[in-house]
Amino acid sequence: MATKGLDHWGDILVVVVYFCFILGIGIWSLCRPNRGNVNSYFLAGRAMPWFAVGASVFSSNIGSEHFVGLAGAGASSGIVLVLYEWFVIFEILACAWMFLPVYISAGIR
Repeated sequence: MATKGLDHWGDILVVVVYFCFILGIGIWSLCRPNRGNVNSYFLAGRAMPWFAVGASVFSSNIGSEHFVGLAGAGASSGIVLVLYEWFVIFEILACAWMFLPVYISAGIR
């Protein structure tokens, strides 16, 4: 039995375009003018919009366990697993209550 790999030109093209895209983003961020200080690196120059911060928090909460683990657990135990995800809302609000004063005192708006 032959093993499948990158033997079609379309597969190779997708991989090359992906790597070129990532390399382009890296070169673009390297050539930006405000990259030399800590304020610009950690606080995004204090110019990141709220929806980008929210998307970052949301995407860091989503991982492989959501796509694989929770689907399997939901199939075995039913709708009761939804409570696990619903109660995370209160934990996120508690973290926001703790970290929001830190963000405001740092001048992130």
